[in-house]
Amino acid sequence: MIYLNGKFLPIEQATVSVLDRGFIFGDGVYELIPVYSRKPFRLNEHLSRLQHSLDGIRLSNPHTEKEWTDLIIHMIKSNQYDDQYLYLHITRGVAQRDHTFPHGVTPTVFIMSNPLLPPSEELLIAGVTAITAQDNRWGRCDIKTISLLPNILLRQLSADEDATETILLRDGFLTEGAASNVFIVKNNQLLTPPKDHRILPGTTYDVILELAVTHNIPHAIKDISESELRAAQEILLTSSTKEVLPVTQLNKQPVGNGVPGPIFQQLNQHYQTYKQMIMRG
Repeated sequence: MIYLNGKFLPIEQATVSVLDRGFIFGDGVYELIPVYSRKPFRLNEHLSRLQHSLDGIRLSNPHTEKEWTDLIIHMIKSNQYDDQYLYLHITRGVAQRDHTFPHGVTPTVFIMSNPLLPPSEELLIAGVTAITAQDNRWGRCDIKTISLLPNILLRQLSADEDATETILLRDGFLTEGAASNVFIVKNNQLLTPPKDHRILPGTTYDVILELAVTHNIPHAIKDISESELRAAQEILLTSSTKEVLPVTQLNKQPVGNGVPGPIFQQLNQHYQTYKQMIMRG
């Protein structure tokens, strides 16, 4: 079951006008919310990020926080998976093709659910591979826009190399992954770039930093140079679907000792404990 513009219905019955500005211009935003044991994970934070994205494209929020919460809970109950992720998609609506904002148009609101599969034990033990590429996306990466073609092309670069992620560099500094945030370990300290217009403000990014504070893991938020990335003791990827993943090979060279490192092991253990706490309510 999906939700589209006020109705819950089977996805096969859902249709959107070809004049929808999401289809014509990519004029919209999205949000992705993980659900564990039918409980949405950090729902308030995800809805706050959605509001930030809507503000960024000057689109009024079509629902109150309570309305979003009710829709999300209904969607969770309407689908069979205990662990799932909800995809929220809001566009400016249907109007004749014109670059300027239309007046009096109702936004299109779409929600769907998919099963949420955690990273396999094999990936957590062996780690994943990544490549680097120049970050050629637009200048407002903090907006979770549906216009994802640059991310798609960058992610495909790593797929072409049978790698898990493309780690991005802009002006000689780390930004993020094509579909993840990035942390490194240098001199046994966890480092990550600051949240600004260059990266998407990940909710898992926030959890990792909170866990670092709680468990006294040395950490800092700072600009990270390309040379620091390449020489890192550890590299970690984080996202709502990846959770926490260790990168053990970058550009076909081993990261550190070529195996998941101790900071990853600590953070993954703490993350799983935190997740279990959320699942228990």
